[in-house]
This record gives sequence, C-alpha cells and structure tokens, in this order.
Amino acid sequence: MATTLRPEELIDNSVVDTEGRKIGKVGTVYLSDDSRQPEWVTVKTGLFGQKESFVPLQGAYLESDGIHVQASKEKVSEAPRVDTHTDLSGEESAELYTHYNLPAPRAAVSEEMYEEQGGTGTETRSGQGAAGTTGTQGRTGGRTGPRTEGESMVRSEEHLRAGTEEVESGRVRLRKYVVTEEEQMSVPVSHEEVRIEREPVSEADRSAPHDIGEEEQEVTLHREQARVTKENVPVEKVRLGKEKVADEETVSGEVRKEKFDIDEEGGRRGRGGRGRNT
Repeated sequence: MATTLRPEELIDNSVVDTEGRKIGKVGTVYLSDDSRQPEWVTVKTGLFGQKESFVPLQGAYLESDGIHVQASKEKVSEAPRVDTHTDLSGEESAELYTHYNLPAPRAAVSEEMYEEQGGTGTETRSGQGAAGTTGTQGRTGGRTGPRTEGESMVRSEEHLRAGTEEVESGRVRLRKYVVTEEEQMSVPVSHEEVRIEREPVSEADRSAPHDIGEEEQEVTLHREQARVTKENVPVEKVRLGKEKVADEETVSGEVRKEKFDIDEEGGRRGRGGRGRNT
C-alpha cells in the first residue's frame, strides 16, 4: 500500500515493523533532492529514545498506529550507526542501502564503489548523501557547498509542539463488605405486682360461722420481656462516577536550531543575524 508521505505527518509518529511491532518514534526526516519526498527517517530507540537508527521509507505507509515500514525491528536495530546530526555521505548512504538489501542510486555510491560494481567514468559526489537527502527536519533539499552571489539560504529550527493523549492512570474499585456494630434501643415493658386489697365485712360474712385456722391464696404474676428480631432494610444506592478535573503540566524537550556563521577572506570572521552562534 504505497502512498505519498508528508514530513509533517512523520515527525514524532510511531514506526511499526513488518510484524506489527512498534520500533520507536520518528526523530528526523530525510528528503530526496530529486522527488522532494521523504526517503529515510531515523527512529528513536533505546532507553529514553537516545539511540537513533536509519529506516528506509520505500514501501512504507501510514496507519492509525504509526508508519509501517518494510523492515523488521531486528534489522533496524542492527543498522549501521550514522551521525544523525549531519547529512548522509555517499559511503554512509551506500552502507545503509546494502544493509537493507535495497538498490542504491548512483548518487549514493562513491566513485571507488561505482567502479568496483562495473561502472565507468569519473562520477563525483557532492557529499550530500543518498539521492540528495538531508538530515534536518522540515528542510526540502539537501544542497551543500557554495551558492551563487545573491542566493538566499533558509534557516530552520525545531519548535516544540505539545498535545495531550489519554492514558490509564489507575483503577478504582467499589466493593461492599459487612461490619458488626453494637446497637441499643429502649423497649417499653410492663409487669404485674401483688397487692393486698382490703374491703369491709358484710352482714352475710358476720352471720356465717368462721373457724380460726390457717388458710392461703395464690395468684400468678406476669411480666413483659423485650424480644429482639432482625430484618434487612434497603437504605441507599451507591455507584462509581467520574468527573474531569482540569490541571496544567509543564513539559520540556531539546530542540535543534540552524545558525549562520560568516567567514571572510583575509582572516576576519564575523557572525550575524538571528542565527548567530553564542
């Protein structure tokens, strides 16, 4: 699935190998002088992305998960180490083409290597690297060497672009458990007590014979006793909810800038413009 890739789409995008494994992030885009299209990218790998390896974009295509390249993760990891802060030399470019088993353009082959491969003539290189590639993000040409009088040069620099992505920060679980507590309550109760009730003697009682002797009477007393039972009663409903809280986070990163330096004949040297070295 070949498609035209734009440099701005590639910067900081993920690079995915032929087996769908993530290799790393794009660090630098190298463009072709002939087609002005991206030809190589460097991939940031290793701890904190401090290691960069060159990966060819031949046959690469862009998907939602990153740039899919036609090389394995192991092949990229074993790629020759090349200085990513300068343009590719012919030897470096040819070495990379050989590593990835790709046909190298003439511009990427030195005169000696070209003659060893059966070439003739006295082809020369400008030192700009494979097919006019450049190692600066966003530049559209890899031209090096002197320019004609009055011709301008473009100074480029990297700018940080900050965005946000949603990542999982943790999980919260709501669970229900049982505890036992002591609870007290007052219950009204009653009980019976005995008392002696006295009443006057009637005439009938007086006329009836009465023997003096022992006699007894018995009554049964009752009382109420508190009784406790339990019942399950729903008291409330609870569920987990989420709310988004706005905050600010400070990010930082290293950026590269091109600067101008002026060399004058006669031993004098000056610096000028916004891009002067300090």
